[in-house]
Amino acid sequence: MRQKDALLNLRRLLFRSWYYFRIGYGTYLTFLLGFVSTIVTVYYLAINNIPFLKLMFPNFWLFSILAIASGVPLAVLSGYVHFKRSQAFSAEADITVEANPYYFKVTPGKEKELNVPLTIANIDLFLAMAKKLGVLTPEIESTFLEVREKYVRLTKHGDFRISDTVPAKED
Repeated sequence: MRQKDALLNLRRLLFRSWYYFRIGYGTYLTFLLGFVSTIVTVYYLAINNIPFLKLMFPNFWLFSILAIASGVPLAVLSGYVHFKRSQAFSAEADITVEANPYYFKVTPGKEKELNVPLTIANIDLFLAMAKKLGVLTPEIESTFLEVREKYVRLTKHGDFRISDTVPAKED
């Protein structure tokens, strides 16, 4: 293996490791630590110092079991409401789509090399066959030509929203 390839592989491994670290730490480790520290904090700073609550929860383990038994279903219900019954998730999805650099761009790889050229060829084939069969209306032709033009711009500029009259901005 050449030295340049080894450096690229090392760089790729480092960035992938960094990503895995962030996901593991942010999603799993901090979640577990946050959950445990919340239970410990609530018990030892609140329940342990309030006599009425101390009678209900005489030891930490009983409180922990009840907190988990009630907290997990409550968290599941909250997650369900977040995704299925509120506008919060759809707003997040909208923002994700707006922020995703590939949403309006052709992605490298099979989409760029195969899918987009095949789609343009299919549009050309469809238009030629429809014209030959005599079933091509001006409306259908216009619709297909507009879509074809977007695919051509996508191939040429990497983003179908960019036209030849509007210069592509430098990233």
